[in-house]
Amino acid sequence: MKSSYQNAFFIVGLLLLCGMATQLDWHEVWTGIQHAGYWCIAILLLWGILYCFNTATWYLIIRSQEASANGSDKAPDAAAKQEQTTGIGIRLPFLYKVTVSGFALNYATPGGLMGGEPYKIMELTPLIGVERATSSVLLHTMTHIFSHFWFWLVSVGLFIATKPVDIPMAMVLALTSVFCLLGIWFFMTGYQHGLANKLFSLGSHIPIVKRWARPFIDKHKQQLDNIDRQIAALHAQNRRTFIAGVLLELSCRILSALEILLILLVLSVEVNFLDCILILAFTSLLANLLFFMPLQLGGREGGFLLSITGLGITTSAAIFVALIVRLRELFWTALGLLLIKVKI
Repeated sequence: MKSSYQNAFFIVGLLLLCGMATQLDWHEVWTGIQHAGYWCIAILLLWGILYCFNTATWYLIIRSQEASANGSDKAPDAAAKQEQTTGIGIRLPFLYKVTVSGFALNYATPGGLMGGEPYKIMELTPLIGVERATSSVLLHTMTHIFSHFWFWLVSVGLFIATKPVDIPMAMVLALTSVFCLLGIWFFMTGYQHGLANKLFSLGSHIPIVKRWARPFIDKHKQQLDNIDRQIAALHAQNRRTFIAGVLLELSCRILSALEILLILLVLSVEVNFLDCILILAFTSLLANLLFFMPLQLGGREGGFLLSITGLGITTSAAIFVALIVRLRELFWTALGLLLIKVKI
């Protein structure tokens, strides 16, 4: 990626991060850090491990695309040959760096996916070409979001199996299930036929965006078709890679509940891991519904307050959990932005 583009991503992300940091009460932050002590380090290290799961999913997708390209019987034309750059030169430390930086930009950018995905495509393009870079990033993002729908749906079943369900809660669980099933259906359709053309076609109907979306579609129709074919190929020809990617991302969602467990243990709150999964599921669902907020400000805190107090835990514990999680997000966002400027 050109250094000018790297600088632009870095500066914009840094400005947004500084703006979000001003929203915190730093006296309260320092008190929280002192109370958590060394557990803060454990929580930060946990997320360093969880990002390995995200990186592994992306790496599987890239290598699967490479295997499909090498196994093709059709002789590629000159343009296609240029796109079929080998991914052997992609090292895991580099991919880990780009993954962390991509998530950092998504956290900091209002709307999400508006900073991290273009950044990842631009970083990967010199190594594997723009079409494979775009399709791999889209596939990785699709798999990441797809796993969220499965996580929420599994959590509905877990709640029914472990908690009493009254009529109002039954209605909430039913609506959540319908929402998750619709999301799963949408992404399964996208896996089978691709999403690149659909996303840009959707953009052509949005005010302001449609001014450049339609000319872009007309100019890059062949490239978008190739990207959609590559997306469909992973699901049709590489089912093991598809399933492995989804399971890796779903495992990452489940294991991230350990963060809540560690924080509540600091407060000597008696809670089990299944309860922490339910807390995370409800909170992440509410926060993702407020995707347009940078770092999901307000939505995540409200989700923790509702879910934790709903399990009979004190309000002060919910506030403490939300504070430590917010600090962890700010730390990894800052680190991800700094990694943009690091060459690996």
